[in-house]
Amino acid sequence: MSERRKFIKKSILGSAILVPGISGAFANSSKKELIGEKPLILSTWNHGLPANAAAISKLKETGSILDAVEAGVMDTELDMDNLSVGLQGLPDREGITTLDASIMTGDGSCGSVAFVRQVKHPISLARVVMEKTPHVMIVGEGARQLAISEGFPIEKEELSPKAKEAYEKWKVTSKYKPVINIENHDTIGMIGIDKNGQMAGSCTTSGLAYKMHGRVGDSPIIGAGLYVDNEVGAATATGLGETIIRVCGSFLIVELMRQGRTPQEACEEAVRRLVSKSKNIKDVQAGFLAINKEGQVGAYAIHPGFNFAQGTLSSNALIDSKSYF
Repeated sequence: MSERRKFIKKSILGSAILVPGISGAFANSSKKELIGEKPLILSTWNHGLPANAAAISKLKETGSILDAVEAGVMDTELDMDNLSVGLQGLPDREGITTLDASIMTGDGSCGSVAFVRQVKHPISLARVVMEKTPHVMIVGEGARQLAISEGFPIEKEELSPKAKEAYEKWKVTSKYKPVINIENHDTIGMIGIDKNGQMAGSCTTSGLAYKMHGRVGDSPIIGAGLYVDNEVGAATATGLGETIIRVCGSFLIVELMRQGRTPQEACEEAVRRLVSKSKNIKDVQAGFLAINKEGQVGAYAIHPGFNFAQGTLSSNALIDSKSYF
């Protein structure tokens, strides 16, 4: 993660504003939440800054919030310094990199792929599932075959140099012990709203490092890693996917907002629910990010260290989230 942060600081986003203290706006479930101008793009972690920039650029080009959230995370899928998203990500225990992704719009349309190999942009393949098939999720070899049929390039199956180096070091002991805020986990989730109130979201990851072959996390599961509803708002998740799946985290947040909670209150309740259902919580990190139809923003995590990027047509800021502990 430290390498990725160095990369962000050197990125082309000269206009990005780093706001480490702005998280105070989220304290004590206050109603004084950040209210962003529309359009508004939110994305998880440091790599959200260049992702937001790509999303805003695409939004200006096409006017489509769906195009924007796809283009935004595609940028992260190509970031060779990011070892938790894209084919350059850290592999499973067998030394194979597999990818998961989902995409959703506020009218309920959605698509996802999981356990995908050799496809550079799983988020675009998830969009194909949404727009060109009668299904919501396609996995494994079926997803790869869909990619081939749609003309996606099939990449050579080999680890990136950084992933290979890390994997060789891991094999010395072969111990599975994720470190929070590093391997646990740096998925990118992105949610956005356009000037007319239309919403969309995307989520893409290479999954937990050194996971069991075939493991799938929350990112491609609609309602866990991502959920969007134009009538209410949107939410996305990052962290240890198993814990997020158990509480249907993103759907839970949207439903809490439907019942009248602010995005911040909903994120905090989702974390409390997750903590109550999880063991060894000191070794688990998970964070949620939400927006409602008014443009209010919420973010909350189990432990300190989770941050997110908030982008508009005129600004792009990195913000520290408050946390349970």
